[in-house]
Amino acid sequence: MAFIKKRFYIQNRQKLFGFLMRELNITQGTAQKLIDTGRVFVKGTAVKDKSLSLCGEIEVLLFEPSSKGLKPIFKTPEFAVFDKPSGLIVHPRNRRTPYSLLDEARAHLGFEANVTHRIDMETSGLLIVSANKEAETEIKRAFEEKKIKKGYLALIKGRLKKELFIDEPIKKNRDFSTIRLKVLIDKQGKKAQTIIKPLEYFNNMTLVEAIPLTGRQHQIRIHLFHVKHPIVGDPIYGVDTDIAIKYLDKKLSEKERIFHTGYKRLMLHANWIEFEYKNRYKIYSKQNFLEECKKAVY
Repeated sequence: MAFIKKRFYIQNRQKLFGFLMRELNITQGTAQKLIDTGRVFVKGTAVKDKSLSLCGEIEVLLFEPSSKGLKPIFKTPEFAVFDKPSGLIVHPRNRRTPYSLLDEARAHLGFEANVTHRIDMETSGLLIVSANKEAETEIKRAFEEKKIKKGYLALIKGRLKKELFIDEPIKKNRDFSTIRLKVLIDKQGKKAQTIIKPLEYFNNMTLVEAIPLTGRQHQIRIHLFHVKHPIVGDPIYGVDTDIAIKYLDKKLSEKERIFHTGYKRLMLHANWIEFEYKNRYKIYSKQNFLEECKKAVY
């Protein structure tokens, strides 16, 4: 990924956002967002007036996607589903981020493509990417209205013998003075529910299916930690505070992480997703998460 300044020349005086719409083949909302985020320049100064009319040379800071060969496993004209590997971030953190899933989204679906939901960098598995603003709005609304179902696989510590229904509210942590967890179980938090189904047991670890009925940040991780079955490889929930701090400060070596958490990555995988967009879809990941579980166990 790179943000590159491109020069354009406006021949006849006209509305700036209209020129951007025609020249870049984008919607009015996207054109105005380029201006709002300070990515359009006249004589080196960012334009702030969305209704500005002008002629002459302008510069636009544009996102130039760089593909590394990751292709969608399912694609329609309106959206695609990617099977994200662990370690790949979904959105760039800033304009200097070298590569993210957004690169692949726009490389395969065009300038207005966007990821419609998030999973953690270390979580592998399925993500829906919209191809245009209309699809993005509708898919995001479906997530908000809980019309999209997801199923995860997780390798957890200990033996889980029966299905669990975890109904514990989650609150964002605003006080990092003593612990740097992003979320906490708290009665003042928002409703959060997760179904956990044991699938296979080996070597004091259990492979489970986790079905979140709500969509809170880190929901599966904090719920499993709360019931004393933290996810293998989790460097935040389920370890001592000093280890979590060391990880967040990027000072925890892979060897230390394996010793304290059981594996080199978070063993959480978005395995299937079920939704409706003009048709009904249920899509499964093609990654062999069970094989990686065996590496962690043995």
